[in-house]
Amino acid sequence: MLRAASINKRFGAVVALHDVSMNLAPGEITGLVGDNGAGKSTLVKIISGVLRRDAGLIEFDGAPVNFGSPAEARASGIETVYQDLALVGNLTVWANVYLGRELIVGPRYLNILDKRAMSSNTLEMLKQFQINVPPMDAPVETLSGGQRQVISIARAAAWGSRLIIMDEPTAALGVAETRAVEAVILSLRQRGLSMLVISHNLDQIFRITDRIWVLRRGRMIAQRVTKETLPDEIVSMITGATASIGPGK
Repeated sequence: MLRAASINKRFGAVVALHDVSMNLAPGEITGLVGDNGAGKSTLVKIISGVLRRDAGLIEFDGAPVNFGSPAEARASGIETVYQDLALVGNLTVWANVYLGRELIVGPRYLNILDKRAMSSNTLEMLKQFQINVPPMDAPVETLSGGQRQVISIARAAAWGSRLIIMDEPTAALGVAETRAVEAVILSLRQRGLSMLVISHNLDQIFRITDRIWVLRRGRMIAQRVTKETLPDEIVSMITGATASIGPGK
């Protein structure tokens, strides 16, 4: 689905990524782990078009890509759920889902929003995830953290036809809300979507992923099939307790 080869990125004298390579398989949930400052967010921003790489190659669906903006990545079928969710608090549920993709009714030059269609479509999107669906006209700032997270993921699922990237998808959520969001993520895999999940929560990584990649100090040091490794091994890679890892299976 996606291959990154020998990605390098510097910020002045700071080397954020050095010769980083990884690949994502179709229909899998891939975990990306590493300590703070390991380069996870930088790599995700390069994949999603927020940052330009200094060197290296990215292929998406077998073809080289060089996204100049998140809009270009979205047009190719890559959606990103950021840690801050990128929701507008004073807008309604349906307005957030259709933000930047608003439906117009009547002559184009009048720019009349088709609020009924957007509200109805959003309701159907959220019903797929078997959550307590909020009123479509409710401002998202009035919703629970779990509801806001699911709305953000539903928006990504609605528009991301191939790959969804999730940066700390359950940060600051309670146990029940976390499990609800994880159920949504697993349901997306059943629909054939590929996902890249960045998380500090190793229990979560082991619950939902098929494969784990480990970044340490800007270098990709290992990958493991989730069911063939243990949390202690992953922790040792993250902390540097294991000196030399290799590519793994």
